[in-house]
Amino acid sequence: MDDLGQIEECYKKYMNNIYAWIPEGITHVDLHTLQQLGLLDLGRKSTKESALTRYFHVIESNEKITLVNEQFIIWIVPEKVHKSAVTYTFIALNHPQQPHLEVAFSSSGIYNSSRLVLRVLEKYLQDIEDTESTIQKFTKAS
Repeated sequence: MDDLGQIEECYKKYMNNIYAWIPEGITHVDLHTLQQLGLLDLGRKSTKESALTRYFHVIESNEKITLVNEQFIIWIVPEKVHKSAVTYTFIALNHPQQPHLEVAFSSSGIYNSSRLVLRVLEKYLQDIEDTESTIQKFTKAS
């Protein structure tokens, strides 16, 4: 999907009832989350190409930044919650009919740096891509 109007409508639909679309909820980035994602192991280098090296169209508005490419639609939404800065990131697979919301995470406090948000985003993109690849292999084998 590359129609900006439709992408915006999907975003509004997801935000109206986020927990219906992501029943497990929004993951809060903290030390435990970073450990689970393997982002604390500084000695290990990733052999896979960075997911963020792909091209994204960037659409900025007063409320959010939207990143779109052929695989993903990502909404990065900065907010103030109880006078503290929080960044919400929503990742959807970019299907032609309608994006499919896959994961959402939030970061605040010391975890709310652009570098860390992008590293977490990159990890989730790689995980989603790996899962989709596995699903396609099983689908072809059936």
